[in-house]
Amino acid sequence: MDKKEALNIISGDGRDLKKLPDQLKKDRKFILDLIKQGYYVLEFVEDSFKKDKEIVLEAIKHNAHSLNNADESLKKDREVVLEAVKVEGQALIYADESFAKDKEFILEAVKKNCELLEFVDDSFMKDKEFVLEAVKEKPSPMIYADDSLREDKDFILKAVKKNGLVLYYADDSLRKDKDFALEALKINGFALEGVDDSFKKDKKFILEATKQINTCDGQLFLTILEFADESLRKDKEIVLEVVKQDGLALQYADDSLKKDKEVVLEAMKENPRAMMDADDSLMTDKEIVLMGFNYDVELLDFAADSLKKDKEFILELVKIDGYALEFADDSLKNDSDILKVVNKNK
Repeated sequence: MDKKEALNIISGDGRDLKKLPDQLKKDRKFILDLIKQGYYVLEFVEDSFKKDKEIVLEAIKHNAHSLNNADESLKKDREVVLEAVKVEGQALIYADESFAKDKEFILEAVKKNCELLEFVDDSFMKDKEFVLEAVKEKPSPMIYADDSLREDKDFILKAVKKNGLVLYYADDSLRKDKDFALEALKINGFALEGVDDSFKKDKKFILEATKQINTCDGQLFLTILEFADESLRKDKEIVLEVVKQDGLALQYADDSLKKDKEVVLEAMKENPRAMMDADDSLMTDKEIVLMGFNYDVELLDFAADSLKKDKEFILELVKIDGYALEFADDSLKNDSDILKVVNKNK
């Protein structure tokens, strides 16, 4: 029987492996190829293959539950178990029981997949220091924290300092407590996502959050306007305050404010790339286009066609950077006056 015929016999069901001749069942390359193609056969292969780290790792990539069929020696292998829980947190139940109690391993693994916290030793999720460490990179481990921690004001404030988004997973009584929510916002503006929805319409809350935005070193890139109620995205005072500290927050402002030159200029002062989120009506404004151009020539691509056809404007730009000619209208790319300036500056 050749390998092609063997594949037809197995047809995705590993139990049919027993129907194959011994020569193929003992062929390491054949077994590894089967697994690479997604066949779930580890349960039915020779015991020697269940001890083969390369084969087991490959099987786990396709199905984390393959760890259950690995040799006991590999269930104690840190690399193998880490790969399994990265694919599916539940795979921890198949690993040697020591891993569920290994604080260092769990903290490393939780960065790959926080779902495994459902299967760790209960003591971890009551351990304040452990949970604080676990939420550093992302807030979702708080889902599995013991209720006593999610109701603990002091603990939640410490956690918010590590990651503002943690407040979203705190007990509802804290998320609806206005004084507590304000206190959390003073620590970390991104805590706004977790406060009760009614507070997201509160101008005082939004302004307080804005003051804190630059303190969130290492957080996921999110903006205060993203969490604010839609009504406040139309509030010019709010939007101006936000874009002064995070120019790219302009993308979350109401469309009416993306047409407001004052707002757009303030956003571009903080981050010239905010030009990409401004309304098209402002792409005819030379001041705005020039500000973007001075930061990155390629932002000229967003300028209105009328400016790209404006010979005097393009002449001014190529004096600064000849590359501007790449974005000019085709009618100007062979203009002798413009080419003279470009060639002179080469």
